[in-house]
Amino acid sequence: MKNMRLKVARVEKELSQVELAKRIGVSRQTIGLIEAGKYNPSLSLCIAICKELSKTLDDLFWDE
Repeated sequence: MKNMRLKVARVEKELSQVELAKRIGVSRQTIGLIEAGKYNPSLSLCIAICKELSKTLDDLFWDE
């Protein structure tokens, strides 16, 4: 399942996949795979993404 909430949050911050990836120390491909729903990130990676995008885990990764 695609993670559109992550993509929207990234775009709202005006970050490309490359820019977000550099800020959190992963590859652009990793961000692309997470957004495409083809890779389940570790909890530490989820937290790093949330901090960079000023969002909570619930906002980006947890379904209600």
